[in-house]
Amino acid sequence: QVQLVESGGGLVQPGGSLRLSCAASGSIFNIGSMGWYRQAPGKQRELVAAISSRGVTNYADSAKGRFTISRDNAKNTVYLQMNSLKPEDTAVYYCNVDRVVPWYRYWGQGTQVTVSS
Repeated sequence: QVQLVESGGGLVQPGGSLRLSCAASGSIFNIGSMGWYRQAPGKQRELVAAISSRGVTNYADSAKGRFTISRDNAKNTVYLQMNSLKPEDTAVYYCNVDRVVPWYRYWGQGTQVTVSS
């Protein structure tokens, strides 16, 4: 049984920062890419950032220059540092961890991020 536990969401004012964490536990092997998606009300889930097992990163245009994704392979944990937050960043943020062989994507339960004054 594999579980992804997210933390770090909350309410922040525009221009503020938050750091999301997602720790994978259980019988998980051959971890490949890890990442973060978000889903705002009435919108589809979209990729925010991803990081490969070798540390290669990929960001949505909306996240470039403001968000930083990182991972700690020893802890099976992925992080998302979010700076200069905007109201349009308000969404439920979901982490994902991909098992390479056979391929499978695990999802976290989601954490709410609200950017509002």
